[in-house]
Amino acid sequence: MPQIPLDDDGHLQDHHAWTPDVAQELADTLGVHLTELHHRILMQTRLFFEQYHHSPATRPLIKHLKQTLPDDEIDNAKLQVLFNTGLVARHVNRLAGLPKPPNCL
Repeated sequence: MPQIPLDDDGHLQDHHAWTPDVAQELADTLGVHLTELHHRILMQTRLFFEQYHHSPATRPLIKHLKQTLPDDEIDNAKLQVLFNTGLVARHVNRLAGLPKPPNCL
């Protein structure tokens, strides 16, 4: 697979270059194999970005996912397990091909 242009924080330089294969390549760096649930979460995160023109921080992300994916019963703990990280917003946005949220370390 060709080298994906990333910024200094490991996020895609161009969110339009995102594909599910790119998402898996980024997920590999976290030791995560993306499932259908992961892809639903990533697609909803991308829709949030399209609607609000910024990457969601953790609380808005979880609120959005609870509203748009009610059957998946999303909460912070579930996202931490799914994405193998405590930095939920940072890594969900990263795997969704989006910029780092402004308030993330």
